[in-house]
Amino acid sequence: MRSLSIAAIDSIVGPSDHDHHPRSSFAQMRSSRLKGVRGTNVNGRSGRRQAPLRILAGFFLVLFILGTPELALAQASPFMTGATALQTNLLAWLTPVAIILVMVLGGMAMANRLSWGWCIGAIMGIAIGFGAPQIVTWVRGMFGV
Repeated sequence: MRSLSIAAIDSIVGPSDHDHHPRSSFAQMRSSRLKGVRGTNVNGRSGRRQAPLRILAGFFLVLFILGTPELALAQASPFMTGATALQTNLLAWLTPVAIILVMVLGGMAMANRLSWGWCIGAIMGIAIGFGAPQIVTWVRGMFGV
C-alpha cells in the first residue's frame, strides 16, 4: 500500500487552517478585498453599530408580537364588513322597488287584472327580502351555529 505524505495531501486538498503554511498572494489579495475598509465587514457596515440595531429591532419585534392580540380583539373580518355593506346596499335598492311593486299590484287589483298568486308571491318576496337577516339568525339558532 502506498503512503501519502502530508505535503502530497496538501497539494491535493489544500492547506488546512491549523497548518501554518504561508498564504499565497492570491489568497491574501482575496481576503483583503473582502475585508474592505478597516473596521467594516463585507457589506461596508461597522460591526459595532449592528449590535444596537439588532437590539432595537428585537425590541420592536417583541412589541409587535405583544400588541397583536389587541388587533385580534377587534373581531371584524373583511368578509363580514363586505357582507354587511352588501346587505345595506341591497336593502337600500330593494326599498323603492318594493314600493313600486306594491303600487303596481294595487293598480292591477283596482282594474281587476290581478292573479292573486302574483300578489301572494310579491308579499312573500318582500317578506324574504327585508326579513333575510332575521331568517338567517333563526335558521342558525335552529342548528346551534
